[in-house]
Amino acid sequence: MKRLTILSSLLVLSFFLSLPSVSSAQESKVRLSLKASVMQRLGVNTDITIVYSRPGVKGRKIWGGLVPYGMAPGNKESKGKPFPWRAGANENTTIEFSREVLVEGHKLPAGKYGLFMIPSKKDWIIIFSKNSSAWGSFSYKESEDALRITVTPVEAPHMEWLMYGFDDLAGTSATAYLWWDNLKVPFKIALPRE
Repeated sequence: MKRLTILSSLLVLSFFLSLPSVSSAQESKVRLSLKASVMQRLGVNTDITIVYSRPGVKGRKIWGGLVPYGMAPGNKESKGKPFPWRAGANENTTIEFSREVLVEGHKLPAGKYGLFMIPSKKDWIIIFSKNSSAWGSFSYKESEDALRITVTPVEAPHMEWLMYGFDDLAGTSATAYLWWDNLKVPFKIALPRE
């Protein structure tokens, strides 16, 4: 009888081990908003890496539509609290600095940050959150902000798939940007003077 119990336990265990895990099943699906990353080095050894997912415009009204102006209204996932835009799709967008930098003139220590944005018709708030591992921005907490800056977006030619990049490369500084639909949202990153 003891042998039968051990044998049946082993069979049950082997059955569960043979099932694909939920995360590997999700990873095997092609996402509608594909994951991407971009990296830029400043100076000799300061790397900036942005990891994000790329939603498409697909004929939708993006600014003030799919991406509302101001904080998004609370929903079930956010437990009714309003939240900022995750600056991409799927997991929240992250930005990582290998060394301390200045973002629009404000110091930001080395580290990995969740990147969130609060758009408006005129100026945008960009948030660097100490929480870089959330899914989306439903669990966003202002108390986890490392830095908030305000920038002004600029009109740009149509970009179907959201993308991040770097312009104005000057050796020890660059302008990072989000570009989607008909807007670019730039923010300057520079090395601190020593």
